[in-house]
Parts: sequence; structure tokens; C-alpha cells
Amino acid sequence: MKRERIVVQSAPYQGKLIDIKGKLTIGRNPDCTFQVADLQVSRQHAIIEQTPAGTIIRDLGSGNGTYIGNRRILECRLSDGDVIKIGSIEIRFEGYESDSTPADVPSSGVRFNKDATGSLQANDAQNVYQTFFRAPKDSASADQLKSAQARLAAVYEACRIIISERDLKHLFSRVMDQVFTLVPAHSGVILLRDAATGELITEYVKSGLGAGAITISSTIVSRACDHGEAVITYNAADDSRFDAGASIIAQNISSAMCAPLAYQDETLGVVYVDTRGTTNAFVQSDLEMLVALAGPAAIAIKNAQYVAKLEKAYHDTLIVVANAVEARDHYTVGHTWRVTNFALAMAHVLGWPEDDLKRCEMGGVLHDVGKIAIEDAILRKPGGLTDEEFAKMKVHPERGARIMRDSDFLVPMIPYALYHHERYDGKGYPYGLKGDEIPIEGRLLAVADTFDAMTSNRPYRKGLDPEIAIAEIQKGSGTQFDPTCVEAMLKAYREGSIVRVLQDYFKDAKSVACPFCSTYVTIPEGAELDSEFECAVCHRHLRLKEQNNAFYGELIAGTEARHNPTPLPAPPTHKITVTEISPNAVKA
Repeated sequence: MKRERIVVQSAPYQGKLIDIKGKLTIGRNPDCTFQVADLQVSRQHAIIEQTPAGTIIRDLGSGNGTYIGNRRILECRLSDGDVIKIGSIEIRFEGYESDSTPADVPSSGVRFNKDATGSLQANDAQNVYQTFFRAPKDSASADQLKSAQARLAAVYEACRIIISERDLKHLFSRVMDQVFTLVPAHSGVILLRDAATGELITEYVKSGLGAGAITISSTIVSRACDHGEAVITYNAADDSRFDAGASIIAQNISSAMCAPLAYQDETLGVVYVDTRGTTNAFVQSDLEMLVALAGPAAIAIKNAQYVAKLEKAYHDTLIVVANAVEARDHYTVGHTWRVTNFALAMAHVLGWPEDDLKRCEMGGVLHDVGKIAIEDAILRKPGGLTDEEFAKMKVHPERGARIMRDSDFLVPMIPYALYHHERYDGKGYPYGLKGDEIPIEGRLLAVADTFDAMTSNRPYRKGLDPEIAIAEIQKGSGTQFDPTCVEAMLKAYREGSIVRVLQDYFKDAKSVACPFCSTYVTIPEGAELDSEFECAVCHRHLRLKEQNNAFYGELIAGTEARHNPTPLPAPPTHKITVTEISPNAVKA
């Protein structure tokens, strides 16, 4: 029977297989069939759908786009072997033949066979764990002691590596890599229990045998997950209980092991490994090694989940603060989000690493937080400011730094707020720094901030054409702006990653204005009334509505702002610390 699937070709999901059954959604939202923990990916990024005319992929109005090869697409019919690029993830679309239909084929690409247990032995995982450290009843030989020492050293090193990882999307590969160093496995799977549904979800697949779905026994997994047992099977392929067509025989699985990932009284999921074509490949000591590793792995997974929740809480708090600034300064609505997106696009061109990408995102969101301290008469004045009013407005970078300096978490973002009005020639404020004296965060944001100020509409004037604004940015290279940052802006603009963020860029296309940030958003091809799509700037979700024969976008309550950065910054050469903020310059 002909089937279709996607095969993930990029870490940390490399080797993951997902069958396409009608529709398959891809994005950061947990409701997606393939959830991708990547800041470059929108919450609802793309959909793959089987239609009478063939299988198509459709971009869902994502911020960073969907690509087939190097070509950006809105909708495209897929051909066998097409490579889809979404964010930093590459996915291959392929058809394959399936001679039998497994009893259960979840969307993860890992197949479960309800009868494929083989000659099974199961014991309480805690008891198996304890035997790992139990001394031999009789006097141990030198070889036995050396073997025990080597096993303990290997588990210790594996645990050290696993516990050091805090990023959940990288942790699974670290866990499985260490499992493979300890036991002679050909394939391995990590499955975690979904908190809402209780369903086991495949989080990571590793196979040394190339592409192909992995078949495992639902009985084995159930005993490990539901009963806390460590399970090992022997000679599964030779067991007389299997029919000739059983998928476990077709995959030539000879031995398998499964251990629960238990944290305190909670079973998070299981770790499963098997071998193919090698009779009795696993022995009891291998199961002990797997169980000894599963415990620390569960702790590391739980810690990484806590860290992810904490980071999300911090991020959501920053969004609330940024919303407060936008609410006060309604003449520049959307400015925060556009500047952040411009800065991220430039940082991607500069090759900044992922950690600094996250800081750039948060720094962009908070760069004008000091405006909270500016009085309304100045902040909301529709025309130009007097010299006295402008002097008061110039305080906002220092006020922003003062607001953030008491939080260790926010200190790395201070340079974005404090230095984004400095000039490369030393004529900026608040300190009149010159050239490389200005931290790279400030030099980067100065270009992004000025470009948005020129291209965005104000009540008293219309924004400049982006080509004119780009020419003005070029004129300021070496005087107002850092030449390197100007070149990054030009490259990002020519590549198209800037124009999609411009406030009015899609105004004359089939589009609606985002109610939150005022940016015009293209209506996805094939969208109908009540269809949902995402603003590429503030990343709120909109619902397509119609009134008086005109389309408009309705903001969906409760949706979160989520930027889609592009891989980002090399650590800046100058990192600001709290003590570097001149106490004389920061006014109470």
C-alpha cells in the first residue's frame, strides 16, 4: 500500500518520521502534528494536505516563510524527494510502500505492534536499579571488579553529560547518544506522556540503520510506562507467538529493552532501544545500565521543562511591559515589533549565535521601555517637539536602563535600551560614545530603529518609501551608523526579510491591517472567512472577517506575541554591566 511521510533531516529531530494521514500541521504550537521548538518557526507555520490533485504544502502566513529547496512558496504540490525548509529544519517528503497496516501507527512515525513482545522479562525498575550497585554474594574476581568499575565510570560520565544540558530540544539527542554508548543498540526512541491527554508522544528517534519507521511493542511500552517496570525481550524474531506477517519479524528485531523515565512519583515517559538481526544482543547488565541512565535522564528532562516554563514566563512578562509602552505611545504603534524584527534579520546576516538571538529579541522588545517614564504631553504630542521637550524625551534610554538594572535576567538587555540613540560619529546621546565604544547591541538597534522611524506612518506625516529610507541609511554609514550594521541591513533588505515587516508593504495586495500593530498582513491563498493566520510582525493570530463587503482582521483573544528570530549573534565584544551605567547620567 502506498503511503506518504516526512523525514526530518536536521538536528535535534533528525531521523524523526511522521506519516501523512489527510493533514499534517507544522509549527511551534503544541497542537501541531509536528511541533518544532525553534524560534524561527511560527506557531502555525505550514500544513501538508493530501488532496485529489496530489499532496500539497501551504504556508500559513508564517513570519519567516516556507521553502522548497531555495524557493519560497505559498502553496506547492509536493514531489517525492522534495526538501522542505522551515526555520532551521529541513524535511524530506517521500512516498513508500507498506505491505501491512500496523495495529497502531501514531503520527510520530513510530509504529506499535500490540502482540510483539517476544520472550519478555519485566521487573520493577527500582529493583533493577538497585542490583546495579549490589555487591556480589561471593568473593569477586579482579575481572568482575574491573567490569563493575568500568560500568560505574561509564554511567557517571553519561549522567554528567546529560545533567549539564538545559535546553530541552537538545537534551533528547544527548540522552540517546549516551544510551548508545552504554548498550549495543541499533535503534532507540524517547516517548513522553502528554500532560493534557496522557498519550505517549514520540520526542526523539535514533537509528543506525538508515531511514524507515521503527516498530515497537505497545505491550513493552505500556508495562514500562504504566507499571514502572524495566522490560527486556530475548529472541523476539524467533518467538512462536508471532505470525509470519508480524511487523516485528519484518524488522528483524532480536532484542529490545524499555525503561521508565520516572521523576519522583511521576512517570514522564519511557526510553526504548532494540537490536536487529543479532540474537540475545542484550543481557541483564545492559538493562541495568539503561535503568541507571533513565533516572538521571528523567531528572534532566524535568529540569529542562522547568527552565522552558521559566523562560516562557519571563518572555511573557516582557511582552506585557512592551504592550504597556505601545499602549501609551499610540502614535508609534507597532514600532517595538518592527524594530525587533529588523534587528533580528540584521543579526542573522551578521551570524550571531542562538543565545544572543534570544537576547536580541528581548532587547528589541524592551528598547523603549524607558518611555514609560515620559509624560503623556510629550509622548503623545502629534507634532514636532520643542528643544525643552526633546531634552526630556532624550532621558528615556537611561530610564530604561534604570528600570532593568536591578534584574540579573534583564541586565544583558540593557545595551539595547541604553545605547540605541548613540551615533557612530559620537554626536548621539546619552553619552556621546563613538565608533566601537558603542556596544554592538546599540549600533545594531540604531539602524533598525531609524529605519522604522523613516518608513512608518505618523499622524503628521506619511512614511518614506523603503528604497528612499535605505538610501538614507547608506548615506549615514560611517557617520550616524556603524558601516557593518548598515551592510547587514542592506543585505537583509535585498534578501526580502525586511520588507515583509514594513508597515504598509502589503497594503495594496490582498491583505488586512493587523489590529494590534497596524502592519498590513497578506491573506493566505485559499483562506476563507474565519480562517486564522499570523501577523509576521507582532505574531498575534488574526481571524479573517468581512463587513460591508470589505475584509478585515479580527484579533484572536489570548494569542501570544512570538517573534520568529533568525539564527543570531556572536557574543558582543563589549558587554555592559550595571556598574558601567554612570550614576550621574541616570536621573531619578
